Amino acid sequence: MALLLFCFLPEARAGEGSVALDSCMLRVEGGDTLYMAWLHEVWVYPPMKFKNKRQEKFYWRTVRDVKKCLPYARMITKEMAYADAQLAQIPDKKDRKKWWKAYERQLFKKYEKDFRGMYASQGRMLMLLLDRETDRTSYELIRQYKGKAAANWWQFVAKLFRNDLKEEYDASDKDRIVERVINLVEAGQL
Repeated sequence: MALLLFCFLPEARAGEGSVALDSCMLRVEGGDTLYMAWLHEVWVYPPMKFKNKRQEKFYWRTVRDVKKCLPYARMITKEMAYADAQLAQIPDKKDRKKWWKAYERQLFKKYEKDFRGMYASQGRMLMLLLDRETDRTSYELIRQYKGKAAANWWQFVAKLFRNDLKEEYDASDKDRIVERVINLVEAGQL
C-alpha cells in the first residue's frame, strides 16, 4: 500500500495527509494507510414479473419517459427557484410582471423545441415529476405564475385530453413503478 500512496503523492491534495482521486481517497493517519471510496447507492428490487405484453410495454415506456423527463423536471425546478428569487427582489408589481414576461419569452425560446418534441405520455410524466420535485401540482404552478384564470383554462384543456393538472404524485401507491424507475435511473442501474 505504501507504493500506491507514493505513486499518488504528486497528485493534488484534498487535505493534510490525503490524496484526492476521482471517487476515492487515500489517507495516512498515524502511520496507517486508509483507503476510502464513495460508492453510489444500489437499489435492489425483486425482478419485474409481467402478466402480459401490455404490462411489459407500459413498464419500458415508463423507463423511456422517466429518462427523458427527469432532467427537465430538475431543470424546471432550478428555473423556478431562480425566478422566485428574482421576483422577490422586485418590489413593484408592474415591474415583476414585466420581468416575468421577458423571462417567460426567454425560456420559451430556449426550450420550445425540446418540449414540442415530447410524446403525450412524456408530458404527463413531466407533470408527475414536477409534482414530485416541487411538491406542487401543475395546476398550482400555473396558478402561481400565470393566475387563476390561466390555470382553469389549462385544466379544461387537459381534461379534454383525459388528463388532470391537479393530479398528485403518490410514490407509495399508484406511482410506485415510476418511483422505482426513478431510483434505478438515478443510481445508473437502468
